[in-house]
Formats: sequence, structure tokens, C-alpha cells
Amino acid sequence: MSQPELAGRKEWIALGVLALPLLLVSMDVSVLYFAVPFISSDLGVSATEQLWIFDIYGFVLAGLLITMGSLGDRIGRRKLLLFGAIGFGIASVAAAYAQNPEQLIAARAVLGIGGATLMPSTLALIRNMFHDAKQRSKAIAFWSAVMMGGITLGPVLGGFLLEHFWWGSVFLINTPAMLLLLVLAPVLLPEFKAPTGGRFDLIGSVLSLAGVLPAIWGIKELAANGASVLPVVSIVAGLVFGVLFVQRQRTAAHPMVDLSMFKNRAFSGSLVANTVGTLALVGNAVFLTQYLQLVHGLTPLKAALWSLAPSVLVGGAAPLATALAGKFDRAYVIGGAFVLAASGYGVLTQVQVGSSLAVPLTGAGLLAAGLVMVMSLVTEAIVGSVAPERAGSASAVMETCSEFGGALGIAILGSIGTAAYRADLPSGVAAPVREGLPAATAAAAHLPAQLAETFLTTARHAFTHSMNVVAVVGAILLLATAVTSVIALRGTTAPAPTPEESELEPAA
Repeated sequence: MSQPELAGRKEWIALGVLALPLLLVSMDVSVLYFAVPFISSDLGVSATEQLWIFDIYGFVLAGLLITMGSLGDRIGRRKLLLFGAIGFGIASVAAAYAQNPEQLIAARAVLGIGGATLMPSTLALIRNMFHDAKQRSKAIAFWSAVMMGGITLGPVLGGFLLEHFWWGSVFLINTPAMLLLLVLAPVLLPEFKAPTGGRFDLIGSVLSLAGVLPAIWGIKELAANGASVLPVVSIVAGLVFGVLFVQRQRTAAHPMVDLSMFKNRAFSGSLVANTVGTLALVGNAVFLTQYLQLVHGLTPLKAALWSLAPSVLVGGAAPLATALAGKFDRAYVIGGAFVLAASGYGVLTQVQVGSSLAVPLTGAGLLAAGLVMVMSLVTEAIVGSVAPERAGSASAVMETCSEFGGALGIAILGSIGTAAYRADLPSGVAAPVREGLPAATAAAAHLPAQLAETFLTTARHAFTHSMNVVAVVGAILLLATAVTSVIALRGTTAPAPTPEESELEPAA
């Protein structure tokens, strides 16, 4: 069998073009962190509306990923990318100039639709442009680094813009990049679509949306407000629709997701590793942000700037993972990366109220570096283990699992942290302190200095203890995943070019 064609200069330049939408979509998850107070003041946003402004983007994005991945396989991945860029750009302008909360929520929902078209399309196009496994590994390592960079840079860029412009600027920066994408993509990006995609499964699309949306909403609601009937019912409803979606995929003439992909160890094992990695990363970010701001007393912008420090370790993680995977069995590299991430949690078990910032930031850096290595390798395994015509739906499944992983990270590790926090408090402590460190900090602002200091000291020590407990649980989880990943993925390698790949021609 002939060797796969190597990518040339045009493909590598095209990879840079694909970084534009990926960077912006990943930034949009976190860019609002500092803007909400300004938006609330200007538009008169209620507490409920504020939550929807935050969450509607992620909910819609997660709910439509599978639909958009399958649609791109059928109509063409570049075409879907361009439609998404148009929608994302227009919705960004609408969000920037929203006159009331309802308009802003609607614009954020459309941004979620656009984001759902952009993310799987970028990864699927990489699968089509880079047929050589080594080149594809490098391209996906770059893809992973850009995605993580966007999430990290979002709060920093948001803080900078808000110091110089009005709150709408955090949305408006998307539009020039989308215009540039619309100009460059038709010139540099090839078009690909499955030669036998079949009719689009509208019923399957509705079932996937009905399965993902209520499940993620329920998980996040449980994490935010504790156990209650409605979130549990929502999760159960999501699971029921999820079962119906799977059954639909088994019987449909042209399924959105080829369930046979899950029989491949490289695919299914990598999905689990990716989900656990996202869970661990997002779960820690919640605690680290509060520690920097509420224990060390940093302003939001300073906290965001300090959070860039771990990037020193993260920057070379993905290329290192690619290089090691070229010399050793990928399973052992993934296992070692999980151990590296677990060592970061190990450092975080030593964080105290008076610790130097070097301690939590070193722990966070090791954790992030290890998990970026994991995500880079498992992403390559997921995309490389399926036929090219299924790359869009495979990418969408992976991104959906990442969304679930993030929600579970907040819910599971957040719940463990809350329990540990309250267990560490002395009996008879004031109610605001029992609610958590943010509530204690807010209450202390209205108390006499001596009583406020007592409030804060108690809450900060309890919070730091909870952070240590979460770090112990996280380290155990990552070490267990290291072992299972080696067992599940040992011996899996990038597949040789398939007949389907040779038959997949660029679309006209």
C-alpha cells in the first residue's frame, strides 16, 4: 500500500487559519468573567438572567455538537465552517450592542450555535488535510495548544478590554477575526464531505439535543445549588433521551454517529481519558480562581495574569507528547502524562493559607501540562482511529464528552470540596461562612474590622483544607486513570490508510 501523501506549506498555513475560529470559540467560554458586573449595571440584569447569559452559550454549544459534526460530514466541512463564521460574527455584533438582557441571552445562544459548527469542523478538516500520522499528530498538538490557550487568555483579554473600552468590546473582537476567516478559508482550506453521507437524521438530531441539554443543565444546577428535585429529573430525562438517541443510531438507515466506532479501543478508551482529563482540569480551575482572589486577595485581572504563569510548563507539553509518542507506545506516554498531572494535584495538597503563590501555580502548571499532553494524544487517537468521512461526527462526540467532563468536574469535585469545607468549620459558625468562601467574603465587607477578620480567617482555612481534599481525590482519580489508560490503549497505533481514505475526494 502506498504511503500517505505528505502535507505541504499550504496545509500548514491552512492550519493557522483554522486556529482563528478555535481560539475565539474557546475564549468565549471564559471571556465574560469580568464583564458581568458591567453588563448587570448597564442592562439591569437579574441574578437569573445573569446565569443564563453565562450558561446559554455552553448549553447550546454542547447540545448541537453532534448534530453539527454529522451535518458537516454531509454538506461539507468547509461550508459548515463558513456558515458558522457568518453566524458567529453577526451574533457577536448583536451581543455587543444588546439593549436588554433578553437580546444578550438570545445573541449568546446564536453564538453557541456558531461555536457548535466551528469546533468539530476545524478538527475534521485537520483529519482531511494531514493524512500522514506524524504530521497529523503535530497538527493536533497545535490544535490542542490553541484551544487551551484560548480558555486561558479569555479572562486576561476580557480584563484588558474592560479597562479601556465598554463591555461590548469582549464580543466585538470576534467579528474582525471571522471576517478574516471568511476571506482566507475559501482560498486555503479544502472542502471535504462524506461521499455517501445519506439523508440528515432530523429525529436523531432532536434526540441528541434532548439528551445533552437537560443532562448538562441538571449537573451544573446540582453543583451550584445542591440536591433538589428539578435537576435530578432533568438528568434522568436527559439519560432517557440519550438511550433513545443510541437506539435511533442503531436502527437509522443513515445514523449521525456510527456506533461501531466505540468498538475500537483507541476510540472509546481515548474518549474516557479525555473526559477524565477535562473533569480534573475544570474542577481544579474553580478552586484555583477562588484561592487567588479570595485567599490571596488578588484582583480578578491580577489573578488572571498570575494564572498565565503555568503556561511556561504547558507551552511545550503538546509537542513533547507528540515526540514521545513517536518513540514509545502511546498508551505509556498517556499513562505517564496522567502521572505528571497527578503530581500537580500532589503539590496542591500542600497549599496553605499563607503559601507563596509559587506553590499553587506550580501545582496548577504540572496538572495542566500533564493533561494537555493527554488531550493532545487522545484527540489524535480519536480522529485517527476513524475513517475520514466520520471525522466530523467523531470530533463532535469527543467535544461533547469534554463538555460533560467539565460539568462533572464542577459537580463532583465541587461537591467534595463543599463537603470538606463545611466539615472543617467549627460548630456554631455563622450562616454566611457555612455558605462558602465567596458568601463569607461578601458578608465580611459589612462587618466591623475585627469580626470581619475572624469571619475571613475561619473561611479561608476551611476553603484551603477543602482544596487539599479535592487535590487528594483528584490525584487518586488521575493515577487510577493512568493505569486503566495503559491497559486499555496498549498496542493501539495510528491506522494505516484505508480504502475509504483513498476514495474520499475533495468536494467541488
